[in-house]
Amino acid sequence: MILTFIVITVSLLVTDFFISDNVGEATYKQLNTKAIEIAGVVANTPLIIEGLNEQKNQNEIQPFVEKIRGISGVRFITVMDMNRMRKSHPDPKMIGTYYANHDADLAFTGSEQTSIDYGSLGKSLRAFSPVYTADGKQVGVVLVGIMLDEVAATVMQSRYSVLFGSVCGLLVGMLGAWLLARKIKKVTFGMEPFVIAKMLEERNAILASVREGIFAVDSDSRITVVNTEALRLFHKAGISEDAVGKNVEDFVPNTRMQNVLETGEAELDQDQELEGVTLLTNRVPVLVNGEIVGVVATFRDKTEVRKMAEKLVDIKIYAEALRSQTHEFMNKLHVVIGMIHMEYYDELKDYVMKIAHQYQLEVGSVVRKIKDPVVAGFLLGKLSWAREVGVEMELSEECCLPDLSDSDMVTELITIIGNLLDNAVDAVQESTIKSINVKIIQSCGVLKIEVSDTGKGIPKDQYEVIFKNGYSTKGENRGVGLYIMKRSIVRLKGEITFVSKIGQGTTFYVSLPYRNKERFI
Repeated sequence: MILTFIVITVSLLVTDFFISDNVGEATYKQLNTKAIEIAGVVANTPLIIEGLNEQKNQNEIQPFVEKIRGISGVRFITVMDMNRMRKSHPDPKMIGTYYANHDADLAFTGSEQTSIDYGSLGKSLRAFSPVYTADGKQVGVVLVGIMLDEVAATVMQSRYSVLFGSVCGLLVGMLGAWLLARKIKKVTFGMEPFVIAKMLEERNAILASVREGIFAVDSDSRITVVNTEALRLFHKAGISEDAVGKNVEDFVPNTRMQNVLETGEAELDQDQELEGVTLLTNRVPVLVNGEIVGVVATFRDKTEVRKMAEKLVDIKIYAEALRSQTHEFMNKLHVVIGMIHMEYYDELKDYVMKIAHQYQLEVGSVVRKIKDPVVAGFLLGKLSWAREVGVEMELSEECCLPDLSDSDMVTELITIIGNLLDNAVDAVQESTIKSINVKIIQSCGVLKIEVSDTGKGIPKDQYEVIFKNGYSTKGENRGVGLYIMKRSIVRLKGEITFVSKIGQGTTFYVSLPYRNKERFI
């Protein structure tokens, strides 16, 4: 408030200084012009011209001039003939006396002039105007005078007006400074500027030290805050421009911060692909007094976490396969226990032999076709799970998978096959014929996977969205499997296509480059 008051005071003092000088000069010029105009009017009055030309009684000049002087408000008007003899004067005693000052010399030679000089009444501002007859003969001079003390008083009065305006402006400025200080104090929660500066420095230090990338936008979608980690991740994704002040949609094309700004709903733990860099992002609206004023986003490069999450998904798939086998085994075990209690030993023998034969056939078929033990064990679990849910799942006779040397590829392959089989089982649940066929073959360095089902098929309007994260027709918290599977295929530099017919089923085709333990392709 004091600073604002000082600025206003200095500004008004400087303004008053320059304006006062200009006003004083303008007032002086105005009075000078006034004197010249009055002298000219009097000099062109017929009574004055005729009186000085001795066409009228010169005694009429004094009362006429005094009347003009009273109306105009000047200090004196003196009319002189060419002999410099006064024909009028405020002091009647001076009428008929000689005008001795030399400041009228130019006027007596026919030129208007002004001067400041001493006379019988004191120092005054003087204006001289020659008097001419109709035929151009000069017959005298008119002198109009304004006392300098009156000029100074007029100038001072004008300056007082300026000073009064400055004082009023100063008072208004003081009131404005006080109101402004109150407003700023309210906006800054009563904190002084140095406290705000300290908090800003601390905030910048905190933003620079956190491991998460942080950037925020205002209500116009303009980026306002970007920390060091965010800039590093942007640079890793090939975005090296200065972010602050730019529209977020132009800077990060696939962000959803604009949606959060419009809806006011937070988006938590969302995957975001940024030029090959996978980010796990949280987007939260910033509310002030219940109004959305911006959005802040935090994100990290979640590659390692993603790998761990995918391993957990694989473990879940393994666990589900083991659970299915365990459940199937427990059912058969209960049958065995019951038959023992009832002493049906012959029937028990036949039952066990049948189960063993069926198991050997299934295991033998899978092991013969699938050389990789991890994938083979996984498929055995899936076959047991399919039987448990009433789905007929079979491996094509053409199946042939070599023993893979890349453990990462095995993990990705289980993710791909597992999600395809899960979706196929879901697809046939409402079908009359619940059948799934799996084909895995290798040819010319390419591993081909085909999973066919007899489900209801995929509508054409869903072709473009089935691989998007979160898209599902099965309810909330679904739609992740195909997205994860597609990402695994992309990492293996593979391709996926599908053919679907409504009411007849769907077949997914996956092509992957591979290498086995015998050779590198």
